[in-house]
Amino acid sequence: MVSRRDFFLGASAITAAVATSAVSRVSLAGIPEAVSQSSADTMPPLQPQSGRPYNPVVTLNGWTLPWRMNNGVKEFHLVAEPVVRELAPGYKAHLWGYNGQSPGPTIEVVEGDRVRIFVTNKLPEHTSIHWHGQRLPNGMDGVSGLTQPAIPVGKTFVYEFEARRPGTFMYHPHADEMTQMAMGMMGFWVTHPKGHHPLISEVDRDFCFLLNAYDIDPGAHTPKIMTMLDFNLWTFNSRIFPGIDPLVVRHNDKVRIRVGNLTMTNHPIHLHGHEFEVTGTDGGPTPVGSRWPEVTTDIAVGQMRQVEFLADEEGDWAFHCHKSHHTMNAMGHDVPTLIGVDHRGMTRKIAKIIPDYMVMGERGMADMAEMQMPLPANTAPMMTGDGPFGSVEMGGMFSMLKVRKDQPAGDYRDPGWYKHPAGTVAHEWTGELAKPARSSEAGGQSMPLKQPLSEPVEVQVRKPSGHDGH
Repeated sequence: MVSRRDFFLGASAITAAVATSAVSRVSLAGIPEAVSQSSADTMPPLQPQSGRPYNPVVTLNGWTLPWRMNNGVKEFHLVAEPVVRELAPGYKAHLWGYNGQSPGPTIEVVEGDRVRIFVTNKLPEHTSIHWHGQRLPNGMDGVSGLTQPAIPVGKTFVYEFEARRPGTFMYHPHADEMTQMAMGMMGFWVTHPKGHHPLISEVDRDFCFLLNAYDIDPGAHTPKIMTMLDFNLWTFNSRIFPGIDPLVVRHNDKVRIRVGNLTMTNHPIHLHGHEFEVTGTDGGPTPVGSRWPEVTTDIAVGQMRQVEFLADEEGDWAFHCHKSHHTMNAMGHDVPTLIGVDHRGMTRKIAKIIPDYMVMGERGMADMAEMQMPLPANTAPMMTGDGPFGSVEMGGMFSMLKVRKDQPAGDYRDPGWYKHPAGTVAHEWTGELAKPARSSEAGGQSMPLKQPLSEPVEVQVRKPSGHDGH
């Protein structure tokens, strides 16, 4: 693992790359060393030490890949390999990724950069990389069998193209895609504008992350790659709440959040306390006339969305997918609804056979956040996360936007819980409650029946067995 000091200086406490026999003549100059990262912390932005200047992004629970300049070309080295990703503290999964992590490191370049990416394959099967949303030569598009031969095990291929347009992109395999993406192979790509752009604003904080999902049985480590929709772990950058870091900003910062979706379903991403505008997609910045205020934007499969807002409300604001099952961890979906069922008699009988038997679900599922029931090893609770007022009862795709007046510019450290001004927290009402108004007291029907019914009439509905007589 690279030390923080060496990583941010762009220096070289590194992991050496492997075979180069498939590399073109650029290998004569030697390929860049492959930097690896194992920490699941959100790393500070990587300030450019060479090439064109830009305002760097912050990858939620991730990092940016260092590069070297070689005769005016920006060179990167990605290593496709099995990785161990910590989904939440104490909960780890065996995934496939790049440079020690899943998702892989974010690649940041500037519009007009000549980019050269070396890709070394340490997976147990062939692979490739597709540069999602990029304009580039057809042979660099990364679709194995169609635009290139697949990268064999142990070999290194090189991709080279110009970053022709600014925007929000991603990279992922186009070889055995079902397996490799289900195992976590993906990464973010940001191309910054080379100068002032009429549709791209200057911002104070710029965050990015990918939506991905896994189906990992409780107690297991490896995702089930055949799952189509019934996933049990919904993640931001392969992290589940409460393992997802907050998005920390300074009061009145202009904030940009870039999100890409590589799951198998759409995600309505919702921000509390603020309104934002969708300012870009993987197709580029959106025209100003097409923007309107939102608090939720739906991100379909394979799409990118870039939103911007002014963080002008202090507090700890929830930020999450609005599909309720996507803010839970390791939950089963074939569970009957038991709300309102009286278990008491049955519980007494079962407890004679199974002394530790517990009733669940008769009052709702909130009890799941409070029960200290034993779990299989390497499993996260379904509902978790303790806030300043008790259990948050969330998991999965959930985090917080933390807005503070005293947060220093450029400081991404967690400031702790928001201290609410006196009288601004919802609390129990201890006064008298007014008698509720009933509909019968508010007035009768609009006009009396001309012929009042002497007694109630029961309507009889006949369901015909065939298609005759109706």
